[in-house]
Amino acid sequence: MRSSSHDDQRAWQALDKVLHASLTEQRRARRWGIFFRLLTFAYLLAAFLLFRPGGSGPVVPPGGHTAVVRVEGVIADGERASADHIVTGLQRAFEQENSRAVLLVINSPGGSPVQADYVYNEMLRLQAEHPGTPLYAVIGDMGASGAYYIAAAASRIYAAPASLVGSIGVVSGSFGFVDAMERLGVERRLFTAGEHKGLLDPFSPLREEEVSFWEQVLERTHQQFIARVREGRGDRLVDAPELFSGLVWSGEQALELGLVDGFASPGQVAREVVGTEHIVDFTVRPAPLEFLASVLGTAVGKGVAHALQGSGSPLR
Repeated sequence: MRSSSHDDQRAWQALDKVLHASLTEQRRARRWGIFFRLLTFAYLLAAFLLFRPGGSGPVVPPGGHTAVVRVEGVIADGERASADHIVTGLQRAFEQENSRAVLLVINSPGGSPVQADYVYNEMLRLQAEHPGTPLYAVIGDMGASGAYYIAAAASRIYAAPASLVGSIGVVSGSFGFVDAMERLGVERRLFTAGEHKGLLDPFSPLREEEVSFWEQVLERTHQQFIARVREGRGDRLVDAPELFSGLVWSGEQALELGLVDGFASPGQVAREVVGTEHIVDFTVRPAPLEFLASVLGTAVGKGVAHALQGSGSPLR
């Protein structure tokens, strides 16, 4: 009897292992099925982007249209809102014969003053070369700091009453760890060639002459910013001492200060100012092959994650 009971127990254990193994294989098959469906979707989407008519650029309808170039996110080299991307989009928009106007649609907290100045100068150049094509800036949620620097080059600036506008100032920040290092008993060893090569090193005590020097650099950059805003806005600016203090204003306050010319969305500007509802987006996007690599990379990552979740022993 004992032998029969022991054999039955072993049989049930063997059956349990087989069932667990079968379920695990089914899960793996399902996950790999999802993975290959994602790859198929990515392939079809990439094929559509690569071979659709006009895939190399925006589809431009016959007749006049309003051209749009978007500035989204931080303005910095290597970012979506880099000066190269913005300028390329603007050049394409102005070169299109049927562009009745160009809208720079901004939603950005700002960024590099160098990148912003590059865009500013190019905006002035393009407007001088195409005097019949006005350039307007439309601020969405935010057009602050370097983003407003850019907007100031447009012939008019529009915003929403609740938009955040301005922040005409320059900031530089870091941390100081000198006291913390002393408490921890850490010795700082910094070797330089050049008296000020370790300028404002966060692990070394501040030196008054270096702080003074850096404040002068920031002040000069601030004055360049102010000069650009005055150049672009002219006598529309209100003479207010806090205008260039670095404060950020609501759209309503910005209108009172002369930082914007009115309230309107991109669609409203296209309809009511430009006179055409047709909008064509000339914003520089990732190239199709780059987009394909991104999509395939995402699909592969998901597939591998599903496969790894299904790996391991089915028995506990």
